[in-house]
Amino acid sequence: MQIGLREAAGLLGVPERTVEKWIREDSLPAVRVGGQLRFNRTEILEWATSRRMTLSSVLFPGGARGERTGAGGLERAIRAGGIRYGVKGAARHSVLAAALSLMPMPDSADRALLLQVMEAREAMGSTGIGDGIAIPHVRNPIVLDIPEPMITLSFLEREVEFGSLDGRPVDTLFMMMSPTVDSHLAILSRLAFALRQPAFMEAVARRCPETEILSQAASVDLLLLSRTPPGRQG
Repeated sequence: MQIGLREAAGLLGVPERTVEKWIREDSLPAVRVGGQLRFNRTEILEWATSRRMTLSSVLFPGGARGERTGAGGLERAIRAGGIRYGVKGAARHSVLAAALSLMPMPDSADRALLLQVMEAREAMGSTGIGDGIAIPHVRNPIVLDIPEPMITLSFLEREVEFGSLDGRPVDTLFMMMSPTVDSHLAILSRLAFALRQPAFMEAVARRCPETEILSQAASVDLLLLSRTPPGRQG
């Protein structure tokens, strides 16, 4: 999970000096260990996603296809988690609780604990990425009896203040659960890529029927597959 300055710069696609500038001026998370900068892959991906930055998803565990992590694809993850319309709640806590209650998790899952962990994650920094969208998730996945990541897309009945970077309230949640850290990284990088695709974003913004949103998610998967270098497809 921990990487150095050179690899962080590669993930972000910028020179090392730019990474150092972002640490000083734009709160890019990093720590110094033995005089050298160290970064957490998850924190880099979350930071870049909140700023709608382009990342090379093939550099994350499992690559764009996610085969070695069991990540499947974006369409598969959303289909597993479901799409919900008119989710109720008047504040961040209540919409998180409502969305979490709608996730198709096993009976053994401790939803109260998951809600506490998600709220603790929000206290560290909002998962609101702007344009009315938030991606609530636990940073270090709790072991759940699920075979692969799931994303529950919740369209809220009303806008809710979420502390997003752009100051806009949130009306759409992509709530994520993953069984492992690697699959978490793989599906989050895939979702981050999808949120930069105009057709997918339009389907979400218009709150299209489930079939249309899933179709656009499948198109994102195909686009990522086409961009995977040949050596990474096995």
